Amino acid sequence: MPTSKAVYGVAIILIIIAGALGYLAGSRAVAPATVTSTVISTSTVTKTVTVTQEVTKTTSPTSTSSPSPTSTSTSTTTPSFVTEKLVIGTTDKVTDIDPANAYDFFTWELLSNIMDGLVKYKPGTDQIVPAIAKSWKVENNGTVWIFYLKHNVKFSDGTPLTAKDVVRSIKRVMTIQGDPSWLVTTFVKDVKALDDYTVEFILKKPVSYFLALLATPPYFPVSPKYPNDKIVSDATWGGAGPYYIADFKRDQYIVLKANPYYYDTPPKTKTIIIRFYKDSTTLRLGLEKREIDIAWRTLRPTDYQDLQKNPNFKVIEIPSSFIRYLVINVKVSPTNNVLVRRALAAAINREQLAKVVFLGTMEPLFSLVPKGMWSHIDVFKEKYGDGNIQLAQKLLKEAGYSEQNKLKITLWYTPTHYGPTEASLAQMIKQQLEATGMIEVTIKSSEWATYVDQARKGQMMVYLLGWYPDYIDPDDFLYPFLHSDANKWTGCGYSNPKVNKLLDEAEVIVDQSQRAALYKQVQEILGDDAPFIPILQGKLFVVTWKDVSGVEIGPVMLMPYYTLYKTSG
Repeated sequence: MPTSKAVYGVAIILIIIAGALGYLAGSRAVAPATVTSTVISTSTVTKTVTVTQEVTKTTSPTSTSSPSPTSTSTSTTTPSFVTEKLVIGTTDKVTDIDPANAYDFFTWELLSNIMDGLVKYKPGTDQIVPAIAKSWKVENNGTVWIFYLKHNVKFSDGTPLTAKDVVRSIKRVMTIQGDPSWLVTTFVKDVKALDDYTVEFILKKPVSYFLALLATPPYFPVSPKYPNDKIVSDATWGGAGPYYIADFKRDQYIVLKANPYYYDTPPKTKTIIIRFYKDSTTLRLGLEKREIDIAWRTLRPTDYQDLQKNPNFKVIEIPSSFIRYLVINVKVSPTNNVLVRRALAAAINREQLAKVVFLGTMEPLFSLVPKGMWSHIDVFKEKYGDGNIQLAQKLLKEAGYSEQNKLKITLWYTPTHYGPTEASLAQMIKQQLEATGMIEVTIKSSEWATYVDQARKGQMMVYLLGWYPDYIDPDDFLYPFLHSDANKWTGCGYSNPKVNKLLDEAEVIVDQSQRAALYKQVQEILGDDAPFIPILQGKLFVVTWKDVSGVEIGPVMLMPYYTLYKTSG
């Protein structure tokens, strides 16, 4: 997701049979009497027809007896919380509190705490486990997936959640066609409620990572209060997650309360408050004054160094596949000239950016696929080197530019979303490009909400963005950027039929080595066409007071709030 929503080397390969891509309506299946367990987090391929999951019984506010799919009796008990209140501070912003259009890191984190999907990631891991669904099976060579829902799931207002809510929510995403809709429309041909507790997905083709897709917000069931055909940016209705939004004032605070009807283990903290800060200086001050218990995205690199020396705080490093890159608009002049894009790629000195701007908290990146993930190749280093001024000058001359006739570029950044270093990053990139003597760079900026809108509309020429993974697979670092059916959110206008074909082929192949070969071909074309220039791969840091525990951030890098608590009560 653009940080605008995915660790290393582990592919989530689902158990499917590669085969026919045709549609099969499928007969109504009966849930198995005995549910067995298979948790998938491996690149080993096993051919089978049925995938089901073991359900571990846990203590929750609601105990359920289900004599039939349409008859559920419940008794609610008051949960015992470890902590009454915990406060998180951030310089990030919320965009649309609506899974049909939200496609940025922090809003996905919020949605993942107020909604649950059919499946979810076990906190702190890349393991996909049951959530609203208790079990599932795969039919018709991987094109039909049938999910059996738990009977005790309710929205935060107490309304029972059924298969019809799952179907309505997913079809709502398909209808609205917001930024993340490609995560559904690219793969799902149809979705049906076979009865109150059975959902059937009919896929356009087998997808080797479909469970990982289901763990993303566009697949989350939303409250029936969400309208079917329009986006509600400030909606507080939520879904069936561990928390619900009790109060919300945009760009100031969000108050989350534990969902009294939550079907699973209750959160450890009753109330989570999220406070929004204008910059890293005020965020750090808020932490030191104990206005907040956790500082999460983003402090300055120097802040992490300082706070690490303070015994009152814990600085937690999160290994990350977070990437930074430049988007190049290929539809406007002069960046519609591939020689210009290649010259920009050659002139960028990633090593300098990592050391000077980020003090070593990031490292150079030469592909959109993160370093350490299978199929990664250093394609931009192989083709252009790093800070290769002579090559950049040669390419610029071929494009018709000189010291007397300079290439004029407008470089955009957003000042707070990626932290306080962003202005410095843009300034250093400007210096590197102008070191050619043949480029003149004008820097412009806009706040995050405006910036996202400008990108969608293709209104910027060259601009900085970042990416957190939607799902842990190389596909998520290539398809959303380079496939013309999915990359409209970038505003770059890039389209290459050969790339589309390679990415489509890689989706249906189960063998990892074969998929890797296709993804390497795609990266080679990325290097040649240069619609995006990868620059950095980073680490993430969370700073907490020493009495805060339960920080369990996994490879998808979204913080589960329901595991957080204070040892001091």
